[in-house]
Amino acid sequence: MLITERHQIILNLLKEKKNVKLQELVDLTNTSESTLRRDLDQLEKQNYLKRVHGGASLIQSKREEPSVNERTTKNFDEKGMIAKYAANLIQDGDCIYLDAGTTTYKLITYLNQKDIVVVTNGVDHLEALLEKDIVTYIIGGYVKKVTKATIGRDAYTSIKNYRFDKCFMGTNAVHHDLGLTTPDPEEAQIKERAISLSREAFILADSSKFGEVSFSKFAKLDEVKIITNSEPATQLNKYEEKTEIILVN
Repeated sequence: MLITERHQIILNLLKEKKNVKLQELVDLTNTSESTLRRDLDQLEKQNYLKRVHGGASLIQSKREEPSVNERTTKNFDEKGMIAKYAANLIQDGDCIYLDAGTTTYKLITYLNQKDIVVVTNGVDHLEALLEKDIVTYIIGGYVKKVTKATIGRDAYTSIKNYRFDKCFMGTNAVHHDLGLTTPDPEEAQIKERAISLSREAFILADSSKFGEVSFSKFAKLDEVKIITNSEPATQLNKYEEKTEIILVN
């Protein structure tokens, strides 16, 4: 069987099932595991799929977004570890930007520093921040129901009035070539602006986000440092060449 034929079979099966096991491909193509691993490596380099343990998953440019409730329950323990580590990077007197999102929300639990100021676009963050007597500013704008984030022209205009020591951002996807992406272009615009206004930018991303691609890019890898819970399923060195990866175990 020609390489191009095998690649087409692999991609057709991925489009149908989203995830495939290596053994499925062996049975379907009557090809050795070593040959199919090379095929998967090549297709991954072309950004058609991402390698996972025992097989591959389809890369899709995603526009749909899970609700806050769905994101809260997914990878709960991992997000907690990441949030705790991130909170310890903040020093007394820092001015920080805290992105809307479930992992950044968890970070608030661990804030015990003195005299910090938080600017956020996360409506859900407000009560938790005020309960800790943290000086808090929310950027104005349209409140998006799915993510409880303020976005739009007014939010973009108001965030320009601030400068941050550090910002802590969520993301829907981290890709070694295509960077950091999220489904909504307006949210991407706010994220991009916050990063540009910060001395240091940290992305809080559990390992399931690696190798994924969403609709709107908001940063290149070399603009940020990524805090994640474990080694991504894809090869870590692809990311370490372009950004600083902080592993939290």
